[in-house]
Amino acid sequence: MKVLYIGGTGEISYSCLRAGVALGQQVSIFNRGRNDEPLPGSVERIVGDMTNEADYRALGQRNFDVVCQFKAYDVQQIKRDLEVFGGRCGQYLFISSASAYLKPPRDYVVTEATPLVNPFWPYSQGKLQAEALLMESHAAKRLAVTIVRPSHTYRRLFPGTYVDGDTQAWRMLNGKAIVMHGDGTSLWTYTHADDFAMPFVRLLGNAKALGEAFHITADHAYPWSRIMSAMAQALGVEPKFVYVSTQTLVRYNPDWTGKLFGDKTWSTMFDNTKVKSVAGEFFCRITPEVGLQRVVKHYAKRSAAYKPDEQVNALVDRIAAEQEGLGGGVGG
Repeated sequence: MKVLYIGGTGEISYSCLRAGVALGQQVSIFNRGRNDEPLPGSVERIVGDMTNEADYRALGQRNFDVVCQFKAYDVQQIKRDLEVFGGRCGQYLFISSASAYLKPPRDYVVTEATPLVNPFWPYSQGKLQAEALLMESHAAKRLAVTIVRPSHTYRRLFPGTYVDGDTQAWRMLNGKAIVMHGDGTSLWTYTHADDFAMPFVRLLGNAKALGEAFHITADHAYPWSRIMSAMAQALGVEPKFVYVSTQTLVRYNPDWTGKLFGDKTWSTMFDNTKVKSVAGEFFCRITPEVGLQRVVKHYAKRSAAYKPDEQVNALVDRIAAEQEGLGGGVGG
């Protein structure tokens, strides 16, 4: 089976291509070739840029059984893929997002029957619009589609919330407070890409997956306080946490609304019954303590080039100081 990854060396796709090679899939990747991740010897690297029309449209002249699209985020990109791959591959697998599910949630357990509504985050809305167009195209037999919705899935990156994980790491390493949304007890599904990869690759070339949408996540969730403590442990530091309600945080910076109210604020777990019925049973075994130790070596490669955003960090410092000034909300 010939499989093309649009991407291939990213946070999730790299683990997937390695799992696919282990299953005997013939894998090609299309990206700019700037990542130093070691590829299995059988993987073909097609160097090109998604913004270069000639590079990208040349992919449609190749014969791939499956195309895995990890780099599309809006309808315009999907429209181009319909032109490039429509009628030219047996399965087109689109990476969407579990953040597309209803926010705020009505039930903390999410299934694929949960409504797809996210009024808070343009990122999720773009994914939803792309999903809708793809399902229309599948129904019209223009392109055979499978949709996969990862939740928070990691391999090289520390957990981000309203700021990115490298900012959180820099703050921890420099003895600065980590301002945590809520009180650290909300449950978050946190999945390592190596655990995600095996059920994913079993969907490729699987006739039962056509015209269907699946999420793939761990079956368990962790309090945010455990995830962030595991990060501090991996970095070898003692963290200082300051807890602030999400409502308060978005008053400080409305730009954080999408990432918080559109995703990270809510306690959420996922029922993976549907994907297991098609891809087979799987178990996510990598805990935050183990997974985040693996992140450290990747962080070490990029930390020297990291430049902290002075404006963002000044605001977080201000929030922490004002919260501490109220006489509460501090913990380790």
